[in-house]
Amino acid sequence: MEILTEWYSIAGFLVGMIIVLMLLGLPVAFAFLTTNIIGAAIFMGDGTLTGGLDAMPLIVSNAVDSVAIFALIPVPLFIIMGELFFHTGLAVRVFDALDRCFGRLPGRLSYITVAGGTIFATLSGSTMANTAMMGSLMVPEMTKRGYKGHMSMGPILGTGGLAMIIPPSALAVLLASLAEIDIGGLLIAGVIPGLILAVLYSILIYGQVKLDPEAAPEYSVEPSPLKEIIWSLIVNVLPMGFIVFCVIGLIILGVATPTEAAGFGALGVVILGVLFRVLTWEVIVKSFAGSLRVTAMVLLIILASTTFSQLLAFTGASAGLIEWATEVKLAPLVILLIMFGVLLILGMFMDQVSMMLLTVPIFFPLAETLQFDLVWFGLIMLLALEISLTTPPFGLLLFVMVAVAPKGTTLWQVAKAAAPYIGCALIVLVLLIIFPELALYLPSLMNS
Repeated sequence: MEILTEWYSIAGFLVGMIIVLMLLGLPVAFAFLTTNIIGAAIFMGDGTLTGGLDAMPLIVSNAVDSVAIFALIPVPLFIIMGELFFHTGLAVRVFDALDRCFGRLPGRLSYITVAGGTIFATLSGSTMANTAMMGSLMVPEMTKRGYKGHMSMGPILGTGGLAMIIPPSALAVLLASLAEIDIGGLLIAGVIPGLILAVLYSILIYGQVKLDPEAAPEYSVEPSPLKEIIWSLIVNVLPMGFIVFCVIGLIILGVATPTEAAGFGALGVVILGVLFRVLTWEVIVKSFAGSLRVTAMVLLIILASTTFSQLLAFTGASAGLIEWATEVKLAPLVILLIMFGVLLILGMFMDQVSMMLLTVPIFFPLAETLQFDLVWFGLIMLLALEISLTTPPFGLLLFVMVAVAPKGTTLWQVAKAAAPYIGCALIVLVLLIIFPELALYLPSLMNS
């Protein structure tokens, strides 16, 4: 193994092994754990498995410590909150209330999708659940009303990705845990950019309807009396606003930590389920079973990633990359765009969790060396992950949409519908680079 002495050869060997194992069908976490064991045997011992095992007790101890921390408690609580919101049917009540508000507005169902999807994103924290639920709710109705594919599928794909940056994002909690940055700061940093993205989606829909009115044909809508609209909003939307306040507002005000806010949010959904008489034993079992599956996966991923980070540090691969980045004559912005581009390319072939495991141990030390604000950089990374969800050939949301779209819809048609919404996300990226305060203002309020 004498050729594996330079940092780039070590990093290439480790990353290449992970990719090969995943291509062979090994689950992500186990691919990392296998690479960690083999890497420890080669680089932390005398080149044999027996020699490498001498270093394993330290690695195992540090890996266990990485998941046995109080800061990870928001993960299962946020997941339970989203699962309960989904299985109780409370999300449907939000869409019914919004449906009364838009009257005969051209493209009304697309606007309802953006508004409802944004609200659901603040309550579920799951991109897959967001897209699947809105797709099953809205696509059949839009198809029935004669909406073209880009007007029905596009808004759903766009707002599905919002759940990645608007709190309570499960992936934001995972990213902050892997990168060892402030979880509450990263959660709150996504509020303003997420709302800007939702506004851009609405502007895009307005432009599409103006250019092609037949893309979203008007249809007869029975107007609802103003009193009914107000009452429906009070009963069905306002309580959800209370939960949003419990999750986001309490963190911003400094009244609650992310863990406490997650507990308040989960409790709030339980109370609403009881009040609306939709919280059954079946719902509870399904919600907790789903939460247990995802939480176990997240903890195993964090354990594997922490070990991988330690291996990169021990072998000098991380230090070598940082030293190279400081020596090359590239502006920090250029390096940032290169990292963003790498994430987009990886997103064409890998899922988001795999991308995080692979890049966080390398990108965040580099970002710290370049003196980027790590919360701001974390949000940039989440934005790249969101875009990669809708990039062919393997964007996960594309496959979810194909599953709920009308029969005969192709992956290429779905990708075309998503393209303008990717453009909106890129506009937000430019705004974040020019005005970092868009991401850092609310975290600064929280810290003060």
